Amino acid sequence: MSMSEFIKFPSDFYWGCASSGAQSEGNINKANESTWDHWHHIEPERFFNGIGPDIACNTYMHFAEDIKLMKVLKFNSFRTSIQWSRLIKNFDTCELDEDGVRFYNAYIDELIAEGIEPFITLFHFDMPIALQNRGGWASKDVVELYVRYAKTAFQLFGDRVKKWFTFNEPIVPVEGGYLYQFHYPNEVDFKKAIQVAYNTNLASAKAIEAYREASGDGEIGIVLNLTPSYAASDSAQDVDAAHLADAMFNRSFLDPSIKGSFPKELIELFKIYGLMPETTEEELSIIRNNTIDILGVNYYQPRRIQAKAAPIDKNAPIMPETFFDNYIWPDRRMNIYRGWEIYPKAIYDIAVNLKENYGNVKWFISENGMGVEGEERFLDENGIVIDDYRIDFIKEHLFWLQKGMAEDSNCVGYHLWTFVDNWSWVNAFKNRYGYVSLDLANGKRTIKKSGHWIASVIEDAGFEF
Repeated sequence: MSMSEFIKFPSDFYWGCASSGAQSEGNINKANESTWDHWHHIEPERFFNGIGPDIACNTYMHFAEDIKLMKVLKFNSFRTSIQWSRLIKNFDTCELDEDGVRFYNAYIDELIAEGIEPFITLFHFDMPIALQNRGGWASKDVVELYVRYAKTAFQLFGDRVKKWFTFNEPIVPVEGGYLYQFHYPNEVDFKKAIQVAYNTNLASAKAIEAYREASGDGEIGIVLNLTPSYAASDSAQDVDAAHLADAMFNRSFLDPSIKGSFPKELIELFKIYGLMPETTEEELSIIRNNTIDILGVNYYQPRRIQAKAAPIDKNAPIMPETFFDNYIWPDRRMNIYRGWEIYPKAIYDIAVNLKENYGNVKWFISENGMGVEGEERFLDENGIVIDDYRIDFIKEHLFWLQKGMAEDSNCVGYHLWTFVDNWSWVNAFKNRYGYVSLDLANGKRTIKKSGHWIASVIEDAGFEF
């Protein structure tokens, strides 16, 4: 018979959720279109049930109600993003949209009034379409416009916002937009993808530089989705393949963000294949000298890798998978709705990696969660979603997170994705992630069983496991 133990967290631990402007606000009074607005208008069939971001959770109208629910769940922090396309009316002059300024001021003030610290992301996948048409992140002119937007946000809200994040999951627009076609502009061009990744790293460092030059008195960082790469075997070939995959999908942003440099094996590989991005020594110096204060880690699934089974086809278009194969672990558990492996121990491995290889940087889980389709199957007689599967999922991840913290990894918080079920890009509302359910017919919010459970966890600073 096994004995349960109390999994305890510090009293000042950050508890809450994450969301983003584009996935929650809706488009009322939005000054400009983002790539998502544009893409949905021209190809609505690419989106689950044809639903775009026009309404989302209508947070623009419901933010005060939502924040009161966050208080019921006992959050002390919440991360969302400012939409560049809502705050700025003219991207070249940085002319403000007055309603956008009013909205974000009211949103931030309401959070603070309820004792919930706002964590603000500056870019969460939502490039204004006008700037995408000028090259998006492939353009260094757009990098400069982003830095001006960031400076503006610091000036407007920096007196109250003390946790800033330059980007959320910057590798995802690289993968989705320029390799695997699940983000606009749906191109397949590995060399361009590398330039986009480099320019995004540069934009992050320049925003950090601007924050410090403006004497920002908070912390600034970046949110990365880390997918630990596990080799299929102990063979040198599999281990080398997993190491290279880790460099491409994790360390391409993790290293410059924390160490100020890019992985050497990537540089060597890109030189061999003629894939090096355009850089200058001045830009590399900016990246080297403007590393982060705090890291957000989004963790959903691991990556399993093996060496190439077949020789490289020199006539095929070059892609990341030119250099390794993905591997299906026979013992894996799956979230069948999202098609992602569930592997909670990876959070512990991330914690150890950050402690041992990244100077024990200050970090927190900025996203973790479980998307489930058809949650109405789990409604009880009171209309509450009984999502025990989500509670079990969170418990397992928190167990491994606490184990990493017990070994002195510098983790300071845990945010779930997400608070209210929100719009998820091309999957729209297919899978539900929230502590709070959203009725699409009338916008009604109802706390799920997991929401009531997490409130007790926060109240007790831990749980029996």
